[in-house]
Order: sequence, then structure tokens, then C-alpha cells
Amino acid sequence: MSDTKPTALILLNMGGPDSLEAVEPFLYNLFSDRELIQLPAGELLQKPFAKMISHFRAKRVVENYRTIGGKSPLLEWTQKQAEGIAARLENVQPYVIMRYWHPFADDVLAEIKQAGIKQAVVLSMYPHYTGATTGSSVNDFRRAVDRIYPKLQYRLIKDWYNWPPYLDALANRVKEGIEQFHDMVQNEVQILFSAHALPQKFIDRGDPYQQQVETTASEVMKRVGDHYNWRIAYQSRSGPVKWMAPGTEEMIKWLGADDHSCLLMVPISFVSDHIETLEEIDIGYRNLAAACGFHHFHRSPSLNAHADFLGAMAALVKDRCGL
Repeated sequence: MSDTKPTALILLNMGGPDSLEAVEPFLYNLFSDRELIQLPAGELLQKPFAKMISHFRAKRVVENYRTIGGKSPLLEWTQKQAEGIAARLENVQPYVIMRYWHPFADDVLAEIKQAGIKQAVVLSMYPHYTGATTGSSVNDFRRAVDRIYPKLQYRLIKDWYNWPPYLDALANRVKEGIEQFHDMVQNEVQILFSAHALPQKFIDRGDPYQQQVETTASEVMKRVGDHYNWRIAYQSRSGPVKWMAPGTEEMIKWLGADDHSCLLMVPISFVSDHIETLEEIDIGYRNLAAACGFHHFHRSPSLNAHADFLGAMAALVKDRCGL
């Protein structure tokens, strides 16, 4: 990919509301996506049902966002990641496209077209592949390219769950998490990797998400030390469908009943802080762990804009795309 114009580095992510007023329309966009959520009434009724569900859920979700400052920090972190990765590459211009809230694919591609950029690397910020997240974002991007900039040449990086420098960076965050515990109890720390849950039907149809999550956790623990006890669970399960198991709440209760006293939670499918780390883990699961008898609770730091993670992703782009 050689050109006098820079190469666009486009990071794809889910997005999040940038104000409390944006919560309901964000939820509507999310529930309208049949690649993520197939409401039972069928495609024709998906949007009316999405409007109803987002309206009723918004009141509770608004309060969750209020507790973390009134908006999602996901865009800010993804922009910092894009800038940090681009800074480690040559002649690269960073961009961010979100799936369910601004900046949307059409707007960003129009900006890239206006800038005269002819080529791009498109990097999913979901380490583990499922059609519900990466697949939906990639398809949304491709549809927007067809509409806005069909001449754009691009390469896609869809997953990187076993990329060694990424595993090194995540292992460093786990080690930092362990160091938050007193020296006297560090060897007693129970490590719980928590990934975002999917409806079981995605796994049953052949999505590699669960296998990739398990591979990531196993490889990270080889770097951290196999003498630690560790488990994997899946969070953010809601609604009357069969979800991946075990659920994070159930796992915390089970570990507490087994007389563990020190719990370190590691958000494994997230690469930056957002509602699932700042509210669901830091508040909800912290309170649950205390109620289940854990005397010591910490969460490992998110990857965010740590230099080792940005370096890992820049090396990934070089390795996969030759930049």
C-alpha cells in the first residue's frame, strides 16, 4: 500500500452514548441490528420492537451512565488508541467508526473520500470474533463503502485474540491487578476473566468467540503464572434467551461459597473502559463479591492507551498489512 496520500487507519468499535439524552437512541440503534439481536417477531417488526424496548430500558440505563459521568468513555479511548497506533506507523491517518452511535461509517468515509485518501486498513477493536459484533461492524462498514466510497481499497483485520504482543500487554494488566493486593494475600488471588456474553445460538452456529476467549485467557495465564487459580465467565446477560455459561454473577457466587477471599476480575473481551467495566464490574460485581464473602476485590486495569498495547496493535497492522 504505497501512495503519497496517507493510509487511513480505521478502528471499528461498538460506540456508546455521548450524553444521557443519547442513551435511548443509542439503545434503539443497537436493538434494531438483527445481526446482533434477532427479536422474535421477525424483521418487519424489529424496529417497532426496538423502539419499545429502548424506551423502557432507557430509564434504568440512563442511571447506570449517570454513575460513570453521564456518558460512555468508549469514543474517547478509541480515538486515543487510533492516534497512538497511527503514531507508531508511517504515513497513517487515524479514524474511528462506531456501530451504534457517532461517528457513523457514512460520515467517516465521506471525510476520508474528501481528503483524497485511496487506501485503508480497517481494524476491529474486538479481539475475539463473532458475527454479532465484529461481523456486524464489518458488514456495516462494507455497506457504507458501497454507498459512499466504492473506490476505496482496504484490508480488514477481523480478530487478533492470539497475537503475542497483545497477550503480553493483557498479561501486564493482570500482573498490575495482582499487585493491587497486599503482598501477604497475592498468592491467594482468584482470577476471574469476564467476557461479554453472547446468546448460545451464536456459538452453536459455529462462531469461534468462546474458543478464542479461552485461548486468550490460557495464553495470558502462561505469562502471568500457572500457579494462580483462574476461571472464565460471561457477563451482561439479559433477556429470555439461552446465554453462554457460566454467567459472571453465578461464578462470583460459586467462588464465594468455596471460601475464596481475594478476587481479581479481568475484562477480557474489552480493550478499553466503558459501561461494562466502570459500572457493571466496578460497582455491581464489586458489591456482589462483598456480599458473597470476598474481603478483597480489584479489577485489572483496562488496556486503554497503555504503550505496550498501542505498540502491540501497531505491530499487528505492520504484520498483517505490511505498513
